[in-house]
Amino acid sequence: MKKAFFLLSIITICSCGGKMDSTIEAQRIVDNSIAVSGGELYKTSNVSFNFRSMKYVLQIIEGQRVMKRIFGADSSQMIDMVGPNGFQRFLKGGLVHVSDSMANVYSNSINSVHYFAYLPYGLNDPAVNKKLLGEIKLEGTEYYKVKVTFDKEGGGDDYEDTFIYWFNKKNYKPDYLAYEFHTDGGGMRFRKAYNERYVNGIRFVDYDNYKTVGGNASILKIDSLFLQNKLKPLSKIELKNIKVTRP
Repeated sequence: MKKAFFLLSIITICSCGGKMDSTIEAQRIVDNSIAVSGGELYKTSNVSFNFRSMKYVLQIIEGQRVMKRIFGADSSQMIDMVGPNGFQRFLKGGLVHVSDSMANVYSNSINSVHYFAYLPYGLNDPAVNKKLLGEIKLEGTEYYKVKVTFDKEGGGDDYEDTFIYWFNKKNYKPDYLAYEFHTDGGGMRFRKAYNERYVNGIRFVDYDNYKTVGGNASILKIDSLFLQNKLKPLSKIELKNIKVTRP
């Protein structure tokens, strides 16, 4: 009985150690990735860019991040803003009433565009959980494959979403990412980065955006589907007119 208990204890310790190691290693990879992509500049920079028909702006105001999207003609320009006061909409400088349900929809949309634009920054937020799944070769290059999930507390409305990132083993840059979402019927996306450029010290990329075909795919195996040409091209994610300044 004592021998069996001793062996069980060893197995338990080893299992916990393996889990801990994969978490620690994933943290190291993400830390290095953020460092080579902009590091501390993410915290001190104002950013603006155009995505599709809208302009997006990130401002650091009194140490707080304020995200905006701007659209419409000059005479009827609309500004949506997400900051310390939550969501606010302005038309011609005046505050416009928006229902709570729509304010939540608009906030999520603005957050999503800004989130993807500044990756890998954001992967060290308190609600983010990271785990190294292993190493894999994609299109001839070696990558660390890292799974990202979110705590319910602080994880936003989409806390149940699962992300996978592939970090280049040589330079730690995230060249591919995928995610599984549950809103609007759910689905999966796989993105391949291209057109890398640094603007005033911060890395930006565009993406080829793919979707899965059929409902039996696993987010953990989506890289295999990509290599087998079993993903369907969906769109291009392109950021234009990027400007980065310091307050």
